[in-house]
Amino acid sequence: MLLDAIKIFIPTTLAFVIGIFITPTLTTQMYKYKLWKKNNRAQEHDITNDEFKKVHDGSAELATPRVGGVIIWLSVLICMTLIWVISKVFPSDLSQKMDFFSKSQTVVPIGALLLGSLIGLADDLLQVKGALKDKSSDVLSNRWVKIGMIVAIGIAVGSWFYFKLGVTGILIPFTHIIFSFGWLFIPFFIIVMLAVFSTSVIDGLDGLAGGVLAIIFAAYAVIAAVQHQIDIAALCGVISGGILAFLWFNIPPARFYMGETGMLGLTVVLTVIAFLTNTVLLLPIIALPLTATTVSVILQVGAYKYCGKRRVFKIAPLHHHFRALGWSKEKVVMRYWIVSIIAAIIGVVIVIISK
Repeated sequence: MLLDAIKIFIPTTLAFVIGIFITPTLTTQMYKYKLWKKNNRAQEHDITNDEFKKVHDGSAELATPRVGGVIIWLSVLICMTLIWVISKVFPSDLSQKMDFFSKSQTVVPIGALLLGSLIGLADDLLQVKGALKDKSSDVLSNRWVKIGMIVAIGIAVGSWFYFKLGVTGILIPFTHIIFSFGWLFIPFFIIVMLAVFSTSVIDGLDGLAGGVLAIIFAAYAVIAAVQHQIDIAALCGVISGGILAFLWFNIPPARFYMGETGMLGLTVVLTVIAFLTNTVLLLPIIALPLTATTVSVILQVGAYKYCGKRRVFKIAPLHHHFRALGWSKEKVVMRYWIVSIIAAIIGVVIVIISK
């Protein structure tokens, strides 16, 4: 038990330290090469909505790098590689115990994280170059193309679950019943991955996405540990540590934004981990702020299209609605963190008592 705790906490701390260490160099390069968007969202979509303009600081978007998510997945990759190398060069019971790179638990989620992050990085760089001015050249910025990329990842990972692991269904909480989908498990996996990706719109206020996601992955570290999936727990801890390093520099005023390279990679790997820990039905609770974000957008778009252009919220996503009500950025972010902690605790408790 003690060694398991050490295996989780030491890599988590190491990832945070690595992230803090590499950030100054990366930040210098971000500003040197001006890795920020050339048009803000209002200019891109010709938005004249007064509520949008009131809550959206377009000037900051045009002077703040948008590839900060690189810090997160680089921290994870460096931490994992460093521990793996130490276990091979200095083999011992402790060093080998610390190695959380395993075929049975972490190879696929790590691969999903890196693949999603690299696709997101390509999208960020295209936007940085101002590809939005020429829609024909902006390949990855096209939302349908990005959705296609996620579907491709979902097919690959879902097939691995179905054919390699023999997973055909999901666990119903408080029971030992597996609701089986048969071969439809793969389409279901894709739908969940797309749903989680849709929550990437939460990356809209300084410190918001980073704080919420750090809490979610910390919760999954506890859940995986309770389920004795220690390698997954260590990976979740390392991801959380990398996010906290990012968050250290992302609190107001943000030095950079997470961008697609952070949000796409993290939402993809979150989906994989939810399935690996059999907590898919609990994910909407554990990740409640993400769920609320997506639902708010769906309600807003649905009401506008089908209810005579009415609006449920002043502006969607939900965090911008609170800004439009007069809440400060800091108040919105801090209250989202509080809700995230409470939701994460509830999710962890449900996993423990239903075990």
